[in-house]
Amino acid sequence: MTGRRHLLAAAAAGALSPQARAQALPFQPERGASLRLLRWGKFLDAEERATTENIRAFTEATGVEVRVDSVWQDDVHPQLSVAASIGSGPDVAWTLQMTPQLLADKLLDLSDLAAQVGQAGGGWYRLVEQYGMRDGRWIGLSPFVVGVLPVYRISTLREAGFERFPADTDGFLRLVREMKRIGKPAGFALSRAPNDGNSFAHWLLWSHGGKLVDERNRVAINSPETIRAIEYAREVAQHFIPGTQGWNDASNNGSFLNGQVHLTNNAVSIYGKALADRMEVAADIDHALWPVGPVGQPAELHIVFPFVVMRYTRYPNAAKALLAFLMDPPRYRRVLEASVGYLSQGLRAYDDSPVWTRDPKVRLFRDVAARGRPISWAGTLGPEASAALADSVVADMFAEAVGGQATAREAAARAERRAQRIYRG
Repeated sequence: MTGRRHLLAAAAAGALSPQARAQALPFQPERGASLRLLRWGKFLDAEERATTENIRAFTEATGVEVRVDSVWQDDVHPQLSVAASIGSGPDVAWTLQMTPQLLADKLLDLSDLAAQVGQAGGGWYRLVEQYGMRDGRWIGLSPFVVGVLPVYRISTLREAGFERFPADTDGFLRLVREMKRIGKPAGFALSRAPNDGNSFAHWLLWSHGGKLVDERNRVAINSPETIRAIEYAREVAQHFIPGTQGWNDASNNGSFLNGQVHLTNNAVSIYGKALADRMEVAADIDHALWPVGPVGQPAELHIVFPFVVMRYTRYPNAAKALLAFLMDPPRYRRVLEASVGYLSQGLRAYDDSPVWTRDPKVRLFRDVAARGRPISWAGTLGPEASAALADSVVADMFAEAVGGQATAREAAARAERRAQRIYRG
């Protein structure tokens, strides 16, 4: 066995030091390289610590200094758009799901990196491929998927007369009705909250058979299925705590932990916060799969956070080396396990990670990459789907109807007009 092949084999077995593992990876940094990494601000302290330690280990192993800039998630894409237009700024960015599709021609081709990491990791989930590829090339790599699922108080579920969380939309409606009756209501964002609001709105739409566009990317949202979804949303929402139309992604976290709501949707961060702060409520928290609607199959939107490398970078090999190092099995497992279920694997080889057996309350998050649909469903990802998400076409449709600004038919027709302007453009 040659020296290089021996290093690769040993690296795969996890037997090397960080320095030796870095040398074994297929991308070697340019001489004198340094990098800037832009990322969304932390949602979970343990994830940030593990990622920071991995980046520090990369610098120690390669000599490549990495400056990390953390900003609020909504600011990542605007900052990267400016950098792309002027050809200067971060070399690498950890972005929110649609950024690669919006900046496709400004991004470095990562197909070689995707192939190498994918092969070592047992293959990418289809959801990650859909978000990360454009015109046959990889432009974004999402090693992790953030699941967004219903989270509830176990005692309240039982007090409302349920032994287990409802598996269908009819049962879900009965549950929220009973929760309001006993004075412990549910609350879901009917707003432009990027993660929780969109997750809820698209579940409402898809579970009833509605869709923004069809398989040929023709606008299809003004349909009987969409009308039924809106009418269902209006019926369900009348049992929510007031004010959910003004919620952002942090609102339901606080409302749940302070006892204002006893059912909402979120990543594992509500539960993780309760555990980290040793709150008594942690023992009373559990998660559930989204109920199945009339379509008879899961219809879930989960969140993808792709890494991208800007085409203007002076150090493309160093950038790829950094990402390869972060996705190297020992480093990857460290972040996956430290996130206690907040991050789920985008690579199939990690389905049996100990994080999924250590705490049964987070086990459901193991399968979100397999269950999730892309935001463009049933069409294809691209700038149009990205623009429709950025313009909150689906979320606004439900908010308008639930808030009384429009009837179900009026809200669907307005959403249709907005989507047609985007897709025709």
